[in-house]
Amino acid sequence: MPLTATTPGSTARRRVLAVGLIGPGRVGSALLAQLRAAQPRLARDAGLDLRLCGVAASKRMWLDCDDPELRVGLGSGAERAQIWRPGNLDEFAAHVTGDDGRHALLIDCSANDAVAERYADWLAAGIHVVTPNKLAGSGPLARWQAIRTACAHGGARFRYEATVCAGLPIVQTLRDLLDTGDELLAIDGMFSGTLAWLCNRHDGNHPFSSLVREAHALGYTEPDPRNDLSGMDVARKLVILAREAGWPLSLEEVDVQSLVPAELAALSPEAFMQRLPELDAPMASQLAAARADGGVLRHVASLDRHGHASVKLVVLPADHTFAHTRLTDNIVQFTTGRYCDNPLVVQGPGAGPEVTAAGVFTDLLRIAESLGVRA
Repeated sequence: MPLTATTPGSTARRRVLAVGLIGPGRVGSALLAQLRAAQPRLARDAGLDLRLCGVAASKRMWLDCDDPELRVGLGSGAERAQIWRPGNLDEFAAHVTGDDGRHALLIDCSANDAVAERYADWLAAGIHVVTPNKLAGSGPLARWQAIRTACAHGGARFRYEATVCAGLPIVQTLRDLLDTGDELLAIDGMFSGTLAWLCNRHDGNHPFSSLVREAHALGYTEPDPRNDLSGMDVARKLVILAREAGWPLSLEEVDVQSLVPAELAALSPEAFMQRLPELDAPMASQLAAARADGGVLRHVASLDRHGHASVKLVVLPADHTFAHTRLTDNIVQFTTGRYCDNPLVVQGPGAGPEVTAAGVFTDLLRIAESLGVRA
């Protein structure tokens, strides 16, 4: 049974979900702000108390037993907490779990592989896990299988909607299609808001390198833009969807076409930015070829029914659905037995801390609802 509690001035019994956040960075801080804003409504309308028990950063952690005012600082991460301990994920998980039979949930916003390595053990112990961290879903297949086994045997929930296209309901849409008996034939999409923006802006009026610099200045790219231009982040998202469909795809099996030449891939970030103009000529050539065919350049990830996966720059007809995306939009097209002649399309903003945090929050509420902790 969920832990219950009462609040001053109220006799209504409340259901409590103990929450621990790992990774109070941009997404984690945005999530804390959203939790703080939503808590009064959830408490009033659903009797749900999302109780923040701790926040863990890379080297230190804050616990509510040390600092009862931790929850007061929900909107600004953990920087307002007055007491901190050296980081220890085992102690952190044990504290959030408690010894009173409560429902405990850990949110991993760290993008840290060492944290993802612990998911299976946490789930096996009955701790629910929500994450936008792609490293579990796209990492070693054996680890992914261990996570699924732990969920099946331990009864804990694992949700990761925000690993693919931030707040867009991509994983849930695929799950709903498969759970209702549909057959997946193909997935095609533009999974990178950064690359979508670059393709939309790359019209020949400005060198491609200047657009990359602009995207970098706007915060659209990773600190090292090669993390976007390499296509590996998109490949991870494709692997996550393939595994959701039951296909044992590994990252090494995805045919990835990087936009970064091999001679630039090994440079320091600073040296790469200095030599960024070397991308201009090949990108201008590809744009000219696309226009000669009456098409547009788009960065597309594809997965077919045989499990073949690719991530590359392609030429699409000017009337293609992907030719009309805006700004940093992500767009995913599901071709299935039911949606064959007219594929199902999900489109919208797929990047940014606010929408990613919203995807994580939605997963948290779905778990709360499945436990009878309604929202």
